[in-house]
Amino acid sequence: MNPNQELIEEFRKNKKTTFLAEEYIRLENEEESIKKMAEKDPAMFSLAEEEIKNIVSQKENLLAQMKSITAVEEDAEKFPNEVIMEIRAGVGGEEAAIFVADLLRIYKRVSELKGWQFYIVDESKTTLGGYKDISIEIKGKEVYKELRFETGVHRVQRVPETEKSGRVHTSTASIAILPIRKKSKIEIKPSDLLIETSRSGGAGGQNVNKVETAVRIVHKPSGIDVRSTAERSQLKNRERAMSILIAKLEMQKNEEDAKKFALERKEQIGTADRSEKIRTYNILQDRVTDHRVKHSWYNIENILAGDGMVDIVDYVVKNDCKPQSGDSAEDDE
Repeated sequence: MNPNQELIEEFRKNKKTTFLAEEYIRLENEEESIKKMAEKDPAMFSLAEEEIKNIVSQKENLLAQMKSITAVEEDAEKFPNEVIMEIRAGVGGEEAAIFVADLLRIYKRVSELKGWQFYIVDESKTTLGGYKDISIEIKGKEVYKELRFETGVHRVQRVPETEKSGRVHTSTASIAILPIRKKSKIEIKPSDLLIETSRSGGAGGQNVNKVETAVRIVHKPSGIDVRSTAERSQLKNRERAMSILIAKLEMQKNEEDAKKFALERKEQIGTADRSEKIRTYNILQDRVTDHRVKHSWYNIENILAGDGMVDIVDYVVKNDCKPQSGDSAEDDE
């Protein structure tokens, strides 16, 4: 039995490698025919041997091409070029909601600098210009690979404009980065879903306000609740909401798996747990500290504008979210 037979069969099922796999099989059959011919006529052996060498070389080249194509696909599946970023206000009331608005502005600027597309999917605003929560779709090259470590609790320490006594407030916001994959192992039964439609409350013209285009989907078994209001079409909002739901269910499963194996790990760094405190923005000390890599950056005005955040994102990804020897950082209490 050909050791590559099962692999070739898998390549035949892949639309991108079907033609190459069929060509590989044709060469295999040709090789087998030449061998049988050489067995019957020894005088043809030397000619057949040369022809077989040529066929083997072609087969190896085809196999390498197919492996390369699927490797690219696997990498794209592991690190998709589309994510949903969810930012939610945590501790701190209205100040936390304002911090969400700050983070929204920061990552919008990061997306501009990275050449990514940035769309608001759903939002819940507060009266003072902040957000209780906001969901953003970000598309672009290596977007998940570069943003996946932003998941966790972000904390800001500053004196709010409304604070007359000058007391420093600590507020938090949580970020979740949900990769949108083309293939998913998550199976959802239609009976497990509660789907509601309503009029969109956001901008979008008269059509949006008169027609029920906004979609809310509740996954009954998990209690996960998602909304999409950005599109003018109810169908598109439904498709987007389903993609977000699947991504949330995948993240939930990954978090559960990570907790199961946490005790077996010598160190637990960057587990993508949304309850993990990852970064502090200390306005008075003009610095941002990432507690996982134990490193600080200064010029917080530039960071809050978004330009300086690119350096932080790049550093965390480059070091795979692990502390580097020689790094030091203040760990705010």
